[in-house]
Amino acid sequence: MLERPQSFVAPAYLFACLILGGSAQGIWANMVLQLSGAAIIAWAAVHGGDGQRLAPAARYLLLLLISGIAVVAVQLIPLPPTVWPHVGPRNMVADGFTVLGMRVPAEPLSLTPASTLNSLLAIIPPLAMFCAMVRLKGYRRPWLAAALVAGTLAGIALGAMQVATSHGSLSPWNLYDETNFGRAVGFFANRDHMATLMIVTIPFLAALVASRKGSSRQRHSALVAAAGGATIVILVGLALNGSLAGYGLALPVLGTSALIILPQRSRLRPWIVGGVALLLVGSMAAIEMGPVGAGRIGEHASSAVQSRTELLSTTLRATRDFMPFGSGLGSFRSVYHLYEQPNQVTNIFVVHAHNDYAELALELGIAGVVVMLLFLMWWIVRAWRAWRTVEGGPFARAAAVGSAAILLHSLVDFPLRTAAIAACFAMCAALLADSRAAPPREARQLRGGRHITI
Repeated sequence: MLERPQSFVAPAYLFACLILGGSAQGIWANMVLQLSGAAIIAWAAVHGGDGQRLAPAARYLLLLLISGIAVVAVQLIPLPPTVWPHVGPRNMVADGFTVLGMRVPAEPLSLTPASTLNSLLAIIPPLAMFCAMVRLKGYRRPWLAAALVAGTLAGIALGAMQVATSHGSLSPWNLYDETNFGRAVGFFANRDHMATLMIVTIPFLAALVASRKGSSRQRHSALVAAAGGATIVILVGLALNGSLAGYGLALPVLGTSALIILPQRSRLRPWIVGGVALLLVGSMAAIEMGPVGAGRIGEHASSAVQSRTELLSTTLRATRDFMPFGSGLGSFRSVYHLYEQPNQVTNIFVVHAHNDYAELALELGIAGVVVMLLFLMWWIVRAWRAWRTVEGGPFARAAAVGSAAILLHSLVDFPLRTAAIAACFAMCAALLADSRAAPPREARQLRGGRHITI
């Protein structure tokens, strides 16, 4: 039976995001992704669904996303000059107008409206990915995994050429001027984000193997060999990449991915679960205590290094001052400088908190914290169901592992700030939202046939 052209929408868009969405520095590439993503969203809104209602889990997630967008929209509403200077520490901005002899104008809650709008546009690629899957049903699970693996392996190949030709400086194969020189960053600018992509791919390789257990021995053996080879390539890519986060998450993700393949009654499962838990705690502790470069990706000078604890402490001080409304989505870089200690200020600047949860709490205030908590509650329930029910299947479990890796990495970095990782996360969320039932073409893999099919 021929595939519907619609089935390739989500895999094709995912692959495009992996190739084009590796950094905010790619202005034109991100514009292409946003425009095409807007077209997919419009298509889903007008023609999607085939008359079917969304699953409750998907509806809940869409409502949560709409709520988050509404919070940002409120931050962009201009307030009269008698109001906004008295909301948090915004009086310093009003004093600036007074010093310049200017009349205090109407201003929104966001301190950086242009950055807020730009950050809002960055939501388009993951939203398009989610709509293509839950509304258009424009995917098959194996094709999604294949697109993810293809994009990852292409990035590793490009990264290998970057390492081979760098000689301690920018390689002609690097796509961005601000990047980690001499490291395998692939289509990204930040090596940690490339490491995140490689980590997320591992459980989907396991899902591909687990989903084909009922096929012929020759075909299954070939798939196992191919998945094993791809895993080895990914491990080599992590070594060339040199990301501490990649090293820290690799072993726990490998162990959890093995659970996707192992039979439910295997005696190894309790041991693997215990080992993964210990590795995860140790890895996150080591990453959290490690230093971070305070700004430019390509430079890791020790004089500009701050601990993650110092970054978090300064961010939380600013968050306390800007509660309950936040400073505005995308305003972190401007706000953080107001709270830096004078003796810590250098020519290398902080652009992110290296903790996305703390950064969003600063920017979105109490409403943002509530939305994050509601999402995490949703994710825990869906991940639990994916692992505890047979109907969830291997791809839902892979989505739980992949999204968990991104959520954990967000504690010490900002991977979701790129369209590539955001699209991967949206794919995982859509698979979790739809984990109660497989698409018709794949449902046959969950039960044995009672008759011969030709």
